[in-house]
Amino acid sequence: MTDSLAAIVLGAGAGERLRPLSDRRPKVLCPVGDRPLVDHNLERVSAVAGAGPQQLAVNAHHHADQLVAHLDGRATVSVEPGEARGTAGGVAALRRWLDGRPVVVVNGDTWTGIDLAGLVDGWDGRRVRVLVAGTEPVLRAGVGIVGSLMTPASVADLPVDRPAGLYEACWLPLAERDGLEVLAAAGPFVACDTPRDYLRANLAWSGGAPVVGRGARVEGRIERTVIWPNAVVQPGEHLVDAIRTDDGRTVLVR
Repeated sequence: MTDSLAAIVLGAGAGERLRPLSDRRPKVLCPVGDRPLVDHNLERVSAVAGAGPQQLAVNAHHHADQLVAHLDGRATVSVEPGEARGTAGGVAALRRWLDGRPVVVVNGDTWTGIDLAGLVDGWDGRRVRVLVAGTEPVLRAGVGIVGSLMTPASVADLPVDRPAGLYEACWLPLAERDGLEVLAAAGPFVACDTPRDYLRANLAWSGGAPVVGRGARVEGRIERTVIWPNAVVQPGEHLVDAIRTDDGRTVLVR
């Protein structure tokens, strides 16, 4: 069943709780470790669905032009005009591109070391699957969603007339009629919702060492800190639990 898979990375979120990091760029273009979040997630989904714009899609809304330029033909980009559609609406907008294929869906603003093989292995194509982070295969509000494997029928049922989330519009209704299979996998997982979460994801990637982006210049001292590509830390500065952006902003995590 998985030889015809497509994959969607959800990248349209405005990242309001991540501000000011998301003021000037899409949330999914904030770097974790050596590359933006969207690239980590494209690598994850391409391992099970293949690479290229025929297999991979990303939806975009907030600073969509930057995401289009960054992806540069590596994935199909679905730009949402006007009001953002939500996670369910973002998938529904790609129905024509999917062309009846089952699809792996991941949140582009998460960083995880959990691969998606456990989501697709042994799938019979009959029920929607959700893979959650942890040891308990339970779907509840606030649980970390590693990914979802959706059937063509479930995609066809998604609402198109209003913004909607997959949790409310798809997964919960299916769970009530035994149409949902929930799996669990242990491993590092961080949803980068706030600057604190974002710093935690970077330090998880680096094993606790400061993360210094390509082209950055660090002449001061840094501890548990993320320095974006091309950012500068001046002599005499001492940053602890901080994020320095390429426009000179400093976000302190306390």
